[in-house]
Amino acid sequence: MTIANTLGALSVMAGALLASQSAQAQDNTFINPDWANSAWYIGAGVGQSRATIDEPRLRASLAANGETVTGFAKDQRDTGYKLFVGRQLNQYVAVEAGYFDLGKFDFQSTTSGNGVLNGEAGFRGVNLDLLGQLPLSQRLSLLGRVGMHYTKTSTDFSGNRLLGSSNLHASERKLNAKLGLGLEYKFSEALALRGEVERYRVNDAVGNRGDADLYSVSLVYKLGRPASATPAYQPAPPVALPPISETMPAPVAEVKPAPTPVSEKVSFAAEALFDFDQSTLKPQGKAALDQLLGQLTGMDLEVIVTVGHTDAVGSDAYNQKLSLRRAEAVKAYLVSQGVETSRVYTEGKGETQPVADNTSAAGRAKNRRVTVEVVGTRKAMR
Repeated sequence: MTIANTLGALSVMAGALLASQSAQAQDNTFINPDWANSAWYIGAGVGQSRATIDEPRLRASLAANGETVTGFAKDQRDTGYKLFVGRQLNQYVAVEAGYFDLGKFDFQSTTSGNGVLNGEAGFRGVNLDLLGQLPLSQRLSLLGRVGMHYTKTSTDFSGNRLLGSSNLHASERKLNAKLGLGLEYKFSEALALRGEVERYRVNDAVGNRGDADLYSVSLVYKLGRPASATPAYQPAPPVALPPISETMPAPVAEVKPAPTPVSEKVSFAAEALFDFDQSTLKPQGKAALDQLLGQLTGMDLEVIVTVGHTDAVGSDAYNQKLSLRRAEAVKAYLVSQGVETSRVYTEGKGETQPVADNTSAAGRAKNRRVTVEVVGTRKAMR
């Protein structure tokens, strides 16, 4: 399969995954979605592989057998691909296992007296890596990996100058080390794009030892998905506040006491209101806030406080600004729907007030939230 065809297949996969994410987001517009406990993910990558063919050694071998090299051509690049599955151990470390094929590399040499010697080597195998991730922002992370790979090398020779070798089709399996470095960009919490360079230490089947590199682009899909939930308003139990004033009973007619101010708080998951790493309200988010406003009918409103919170991915300063922008976006919408601007206050808490463990996907999802606290008095029923 060519690079163009493989990249086309990956593009189709990306489109399908993004469409499924968009469709699912319409079903997950409410408060505190609980992520699946799974921290597993899968991925596929394709790119260019490179290896070094030892031309000086081959020329020396031909010369030692009385041959004069008249031409030498080599192809040290091919298309490589990989498939992998991983498990996120915490925010910074994951373990990955995979299958890879680095392609084939060949040479063609000619010598005096119409001599020909051709060779081809291919590498494919399995790997187990420890992957480190350093978040640079909500979307971008630096990747580093170290691991081992068990690779089968197949080497084939042809021509009329075989240097006395009778093993024309040799293979060897070896366990070697590998290293990698790259970047990961998140389209959403479920879908990411990686760009990496990996170096595989390899042995061919005729005693050579060297390195093969893979420069790849990969799609990564996380299997932990938000659970579906129906949009609804679920305030915390009202908290009675001290009465603002007390009405003295009239000497003749009994006067009912003034309504007691109450405080009601609701917490919206960030995914219910905003796209990943954004502070513009989604249509689903506006619908959820409309539902909140509907529940306030009949209340003499005193004050609304909107507070934004984030998870711990990214810098403290960035998270604080993102949380404040989200709180202000909620305020702007409430004001646009008729709430007096002087009654709405905003705060951005960033990552300083987590309600769950930031080392798991489920915990980070719970920490990304906007709380809305409403203080007012419910009108007495007649």
